[in-house]
Amino acid sequence: CESMQFVIALACRYLKLTPAQAVAAATINAAAAIGRSERVGSLEPGKQADLIVLSVDDYRHLGYRFGGNLVKHVIKKGQVFTNG
Repeated sequence: CESMQFVIALACRYLKLTPAQAVAAATINAAAAIGRSERVGSLEPGKQADLIVLSVDDYRHLGYRFGGNLVKHVIKKGQVFTNG
């Protein structure tokens, strides 16, 4: 699936994960699964700080918002990309 937002929503809806659990599954746990948790997957000193800024008031809404792209900005290796 090309939309992690949709995957997170499915995990909350059908697997009964909390939004926090679904976000962890998509970030730090996913990085650990592919052996890259030393460099990516969480925001920590010394790690590559790739992140997204979402247009939601509360991250807990992410798991229950179907359709539409909530990504406002992407920050990849220090470069900011704006959706829109």
